[in-house]
Amino acid sequence: MRKKTRISVMGVIGLSMILAMSFSGLNARQDTGVAIDNDDIGGVVTSERGPEAGVWVIAETTDLSTKFIRTVVTDEAGRYLLPDLPPVYYRVWVRGYGLVDSPKVITTPGKNLDLTAVVAPNQQAAAEYYPANYWLSLLEPPAKSNFPGTGASGNGFPTMLKNQGAWVGYMKQTGSCVQCHQLGNKATREFHPNMPEFESSVEAWDYRVQAGLSGAFMSSRFGPLGRQHSLKIFADWTDRIAAGEVPPAPPRPEGIERNVVTTQWEVADPHFFVHDEIATDRRNPTVNANGPIYAVQELSGDHLVILDPVNHTTRKVHLPPNDPDKPFSWSQDMPNPSPYWGEEVIWQPKVVPHNPMLDAQGRVWITAQGGCKMYDPSDEKVYHLDGCELTHHLMIDDNDVIWGDSGGAGYFDIRKWEATGDDKVAGGRITYVLDTNSNGKRDEPPVGVNDPIDPTKDKAIQNGGYDIIPNPVDGSVWVSVTSVPGSIIRVDPKTELSEIYEPPYMNPNDEREGYLPHGIDVDRKTGIIYTGLNSGHLASFDRRKCKAPLTGPHATGQHCPEGWTLVKTPGPNMKGSDANGDGHYSNWNDWFNTSGLGDNTPFVTGTNSDSLAALVDGKWVVMRVPYPMGFFPRGLDGRIDDPNGGWKGRAVWSTHAEQATWHQEGGKAERPKIIKFQVRPNPLAK
Repeated sequence: MRKKTRISVMGVIGLSMILAMSFSGLNARQDTGVAIDNDDIGGVVTSERGPEAGVWVIAETTDLSTKFIRTVVTDEAGRYLLPDLPPVYYRVWVRGYGLVDSPKVITTPGKNLDLTAVVAPNQQAAAEYYPANYWLSLLEPPAKSNFPGTGASGNGFPTMLKNQGAWVGYMKQTGSCVQCHQLGNKATREFHPNMPEFESSVEAWDYRVQAGLSGAFMSSRFGPLGRQHSLKIFADWTDRIAAGEVPPAPPRPEGIERNVVTTQWEVADPHFFVHDEIATDRRNPTVNANGPIYAVQELSGDHLVILDPVNHTTRKVHLPPNDPDKPFSWSQDMPNPSPYWGEEVIWQPKVVPHNPMLDAQGRVWITAQGGCKMYDPSDEKVYHLDGCELTHHLMIDDNDVIWGDSGGAGYFDIRKWEATGDDKVAGGRITYVLDTNSNGKRDEPPVGVNDPIDPTKDKAIQNGGYDIIPNPVDGSVWVSVTSVPGSIIRVDPKTELSEIYEPPYMNPNDEREGYLPHGIDVDRKTGIIYTGLNSGHLASFDRRKCKAPLTGPHATGQHCPEGWTLVKTPGPNMKGSDANGDGHYSNWNDWFNTSGLGDNTPFVTGTNSDSLAALVDGKWVVMRVPYPMGFFPRGLDGRIDDPNGGWKGRAVWSTHAEQATWHQEGGKAERPKIIKFQVRPNPLAK
């Protein structure tokens, strides 16, 4: 629990008087046209240019049990309203594109507070507030003429890199840079002052990617990119930024984006990494209404983190390893000391929980090494289930079967476990086998993963996936495969046969290029599959559109480009590339309108752009978290606390889940965050 920081009344009065004399934003005028209640703060934001539309007003307090931040957007007249604030002191200020932060004013709810925005003196000052993807757009990937790579004895790019998109894909997401932290934030576009001095930026980058507990991992990622060439590419990028180059300015929030209210609570400790959260049962968003939000610490520690958003309190529950003598699951060695933590070993996990899900009874199911964990809030105990061998993302289907990756499509039947009390008989796994001979049944043994196709036999394909989603329309289960180009795999639990579909990529019959899915979800009404592609697209796949046979020796991935729809995600492209600078760690479909944007609205995480983005009527609604900069969403969830409560009764939840938490604005003092997104009918709605 965070130590409370109290602000004395006399101190507030004195500071407020000083600010009132020096800051024209504090004034006695009450006729702002913004009606407020006793728990609101509202007013008008103006600058030397007049009213400032589409900028953020941020209220932050450390006067509760944990740091609390609420942010709203101004309307076309510069008006704002911060609703439903707990009765404590707040620091309130303005942030927006084209501005620098205004002075922080201390106030309490029930006040009209006009604020004066500060126009940025130059482009460099304004750009300090741009999201990481805009800065990453200045990076210039290797020219398309370098591909396919010809190896160490040729041009230095590995032969596995078939085109520029493969380099971009590996750089952004395949276990590489944007997989773990933002690229383009202040921590990565500049060199930390605690680093040694080097004669060149190439040497500095070579040192940087070997620093800290992730150093060996980061360094290994540069091999598949062509290490020496890629170090020069990153050095050129940071050199140009140091010389004053700035990216294009992002657009300010418009339309529905101005109706967004975000609320943040700090959880866990500064060096911990909180991966995913869960608020409710995905199939029934009223389960656990007004209850706790559950999140897990992954590589950094073995805990379930619990937020009470009503009382603004947090706590942790330890997830014990099944084997107490199990060694740590993360290397304790580091090639170079961390510029932030030195040689301190900050991560010592054994369980490595990855993501939680709630069932209909409000129990929390958690992926973990060595078998699932289950936390039961009714007795506050953690249960270990050996038979639930699911090590990655979980999803529960309409028959109470949990699905997740386990070297295939793993499953655990909750009803069978409850009926028998035997977790061993409740679990199983379906490996991925294509019906290559098209006889409609699984023939054993299939041709091996690395063996050529035999049209008379079935064919085994890769045994590892990432995300998973049961399709309630036809009972199939779909898995995302994170590689280049990557794929989505359909599994039929009845026949245990699979189908594989790759997004259009180097396809002679389709000029589009999409690659590297990570998350996966489904439209609950139509059964259409959605996946975020790190080529810079939200993709949907409709199997019903396929013209070629879905099985047989030619059904190996690129046989149904017509099934794919690719929608470009917001943000600028990197120099000389068709891919934008954002990263899409996950995607999610809002089955039951928990966001207020409509049933089955597809969302994609703007992992490198401080945002969530929703596709509404073919247009993007970007929900940014402008402070602290560095919002790094992974999973998200939606809950309905009150079906009759209007916008206040529903919300989308996510986490700030950057592996290097200290990269966010505020540095080592900042903690992981759980974040609530709500959409009002207008920017002044209470």
